Amino acid sequence: MKLNFKQISYYTLLQCLVLLTFSCGSGVKKEEQSTIQDKPNVLLIVVDDQGYGDVGRLGNKEIKTPNIDNLYDVSARFTQYHVAPTCAPTRAALMTGHHPNRTGVWHTVNGRSLILERETTVAQIFKDNGYATGIFGKWHLGDNYPFRPQDKGFEEVLVHDGGGIEQTMDYWDNDYFDDTYKHNGKLEKFKGFCTDVWFENAKNYMAENKKNNKPFFCYLSTNAAHTPYFVENKYSDPYENNENIPNAAFYGLISNVDENIGKLVAYLKAIDLMDNTIIIFSTDNGTSAGAKIAKGGDRLDGFTDKGFNAGMRGIKASMYEGGHRVPLFIHWKDGGITTGKDINELAAHYDIVPTLVDLCKLEVKEGLKFDGKSLKPLIDGNNEGFKDRAVIVNSQRTEVPEPWRRTSFMKGDWRLVNGTELYDLSTDPEQRTNIADQFPEKVEGFKVEYDAWWDEISPGYKDQPFFIVGDKAENPTTLFGHDWHTEKDASPWHQRHIRQGYMDNGYWLVKVAESGTYNLKLRRWPIETKLLLNGVAPIRPALEGTTVRESVKSKALTIKNARIKFQEVELSQVVDPSSEYVEFSVELKKGETQLQTWFTLDSKEELGAYYVEIEKL
Repeated sequence: MKLNFKQISYYTLLQCLVLLTFSCGSGVKKEEQSTIQDKPNVLLIVVDDQGYGDVGRLGNKEIKTPNIDNLYDVSARFTQYHVAPTCAPTRAALMTGHHPNRTGVWHTVNGRSLILERETTVAQIFKDNGYATGIFGKWHLGDNYPFRPQDKGFEEVLVHDGGGIEQTMDYWDNDYFDDTYKHNGKLEKFKGFCTDVWFENAKNYMAENKKNNKPFFCYLSTNAAHTPYFVENKYSDPYENNENIPNAAFYGLISNVDENIGKLVAYLKAIDLMDNTIIIFSTDNGTSAGAKIAKGGDRLDGFTDKGFNAGMRGIKASMYEGGHRVPLFIHWKDGGITTGKDINELAAHYDIVPTLVDLCKLEVKEGLKFDGKSLKPLIDGNNEGFKDRAVIVNSQRTEVPEPWRRTSFMKGDWRLVNGTELYDLSTDPEQRTNIADQFPEKVEGFKVEYDAWWDEISPGYKDQPFFIVGDKAENPTTLFGHDWHTEKDASPWHQRHIRQGYMDNGYWLVKVAESGTYNLKLRRWPIETKLLLNGVAPIRPALEGTTVRESVKSKALTIKNARIKFQEVELSQVVDPSSEYVEFSVELKKGETQLQTWFTLDSKEELGAYYVEIEKL
């Protein structure tokens, strides 16, 4: 077929129009489209309370984790990766690249699990670099403005409240099955088991961003295998009646997580996202129930005699290795991280953010510095800068941090615990023999390094996390007794405490956003229960076919009077027993202050209102 000049011009014009239509229809320039597609996605999986020894490939012959094992086989594996001994501090470090002490998060309750407003999170960094950002599961860095995930850079948010399901701020009577969660700030009921819900919604989120040609940062943070150990019997039954397994349901929860990881990897392959997705698998502290301390030993810090703890001393919350050494696997096919490889240099939770900044070539705001360092050089085989590195973890769990409180100072194989106990893991991996008196010069040298670190970080301890009331970002807001600043070791952080009438009180640190009239409603029970102040909550039943047990019985409290102290305002009133709450109206000035409430019982005992709703009128 021959074409004359006019026909050639017509076909050329038609081709140009087609190309123009496709290039304009996407709304993205060709070079921009290519850049977006080239950016790696990031999937950060953090499992709660799973220790180093709770993985098959890491030596546990009882637990079945085939999908985590498969990830291990194709990942860079950090054999000396350390986190905080408890959950909220680890999560603060994972989100910021800062030591948790710097972020204001050194406890899990008592107002010290609230991330400081000034902290920049990895979600904010990714968002600023054109990524979609989503979280699914556990946050545990504050459930009120300005601490919520959506306040800290996450655009898609599906979480339970508090540090675990059944805790004080979690939706009342959630039990892991068909529960109510916060979805983008609003309560929403979901069908299915909690871990399945997190994974299924995360998969949908990732697929939607692929469809929109947008790279994503997905934080998939399970509440499993944290207490309560609720799971379907089909997961726990294989571990029952085994004298080597301390808690069958705990292993069952991990088996369910493992199953979900297998489904997720298969899904990523099916939708062609696996190769250019950086997958990081880790946990937030040492095992909570995969190993048991020997009879007569310290509850947290002793030697284990049941279960598998990879030869380490201590469990969750311990300053010994078993409390803070956990798995860390990194896989990224397009980035060349596909071969199983052990990396033995010290690494820490505050290294994750700078590592992702390095791997994804992210820009960060001027002046933002990290306590951690990128692990990419180690992955590439270069350990310069890591040979003489010191890593410090501690479990403060107190109002104000104290030097050397439940602390491990680490350098190479050396561990200086609490400033007095010295161990060489190369000869004593179980930390059985304190050799501080044999190496006094080493102890003193480590103390000098620690003191310099403490002097640098401790001025920030004066910075306080304030709940902000009267701001359009969250009005009304509900404060929880979980976050009281109290003299007790732990505030009423669990729903069983609410049921049993836990006798305690404390204050909240509050920043009033605007002067004006504020309405306060003081409750014993959360609003969704619709229970009267002096009422009793019904028992939540056990769930057939699962390990879900019935809730504890409730105790009736006869509340006679209520009072508040807010700024200079002090008010009190007699309680109406037929009401769900006691209501106060107060005039407040803009600024920082404290709020404290009191319920006086017929016995003259006093406690604080577990729930206080505050609204600017």
